[in-house]
This record gives sequence, structure tokens and C-alpha cells, in this order.
Amino acid sequence: MGKRLAGTCYFKVDGEQLELQGDLEFPFNSVTRETMASTTGVVGFKETVTVPYVAGTFIVPESFPVSKLMESTAMTITAECANGMVYTLSEAFMVGDIPYKPIDGTVALRFEGTAGELA
Repeated sequence: MGKRLAGTCYFKVDGEQLELQGDLEFPFNSVTRETMASTTGVVGFKETVTVPYVAGTFIVPESFPVSKLMESTAMTITAECANGMVYTLSEAFMVGDIPYKPIDGTVALRFEGTAGELA
């Protein structure tokens, strides 16, 4: 029997489910490695901390919590994936521009936070 690997994903902000319209993404890694090379070749690598985030496109019904999303700086974000993975973003806040597309009824959001955990 096959296993479900992809498909429906549930997205919640402080327990309130938002209507996910399209793609959703979050990082698996907590550090980013970059190769360091000299004239003699590769000598090692350096690590920098990866900012934990969740980004996606959402449908905006009349009840969409715009003011909460714009003002809150300590949200808990959970993304429950079809394959059983759950990503939790702690102390989250929205970053960047918030481009609402009224013709489509969607908005692209990016949340960053202090910690991201994959379970």
C-alpha cells in the first residue's frame, strides 16, 4: 500500500487555521554551510545561523485576521503536512511586504521567528 507523501497542509496561527491556497515552505536546516577555498583548494566551511521562517500564499476571506497578523510579534505558527511532519515556528512575526491580490483574493505572507522545530 502506498504512503501519502504530499498534499493537504494545515496552517495555524496561534491555533487559528488560515486557508492555505498554494505552496508553503519552511527550512529543514538550522545552519547554512558555505565552502571556504584558497588557492590550494577547499580548506573547510563556515556556518551561519539560518533564520527560521514559514512562507506561503493564503486565501483572504472577510474573517481573515489582518490586524492580528500585522501587529503581533510573538505568534506560534504550525504547519501540519500530509506526510506527518509538523513544523512549529516560535515567537513569530511577519516580515517584508504583504502583497494582497484582490482579483485572486490571496495574500503572500512570510513569518520569521526565534526558533523553528520540525517534528
